[in-house]
Amino acid sequence: MPQYSFRLTGKEEPEMIFDEIRKRYVKLTDEEWVRQNFVRYLVSEGGYPPGLIVVEGFFRWNGLKKRADIIVHNRRGEPVLIVECKATTVEIDDSVHGQLGEYNLKFQVPYVLFTNGLRHYAFRFYHDRRVYDYLAEIPLYKDIIDETL
Repeated sequence: MPQYSFRLTGKEEPEMIFDEIRKRYVKLTDEEWVRQNFVRYLVSEGGYPPGLIVVEGFFRWNGLKKRADIIVHNRRGEPVLIVECKATTVEIDDSVHGQLGEYNLKFQVPYVLFTNGLRHYAFRFYHDRRVYDYLAEIPLYKDIIDETL
């Protein structure tokens, strides 16, 4: 990913980073660093509208409160992409795939993505066949919208 600059503050302990989507400072953890960089990547390089991105979107699933790292919506307000972010030290393995698969049972989005800031895995989900196809590149917003309309 490209290098981005962020508004940081060291006045509090721990250090805080300004989240442009949530419009507030949040605790700067390794996972938050990945999340903020990936949101910036989606907006800057992928053409994703910031107003259609939810960061740390809470939802209920099977009576439990869950949190999706990034949810992107189309202009009708329907979710079209879920992104699961992990710290750079966390391997993207079957447990991460399972977590995002579970979230997609709730949202039924056509695109899912995993990232630890170093490695990114994007998939297209075909509801009719219940199959995930690996994508060689992170899709641009316009491509997602063109395909899902």
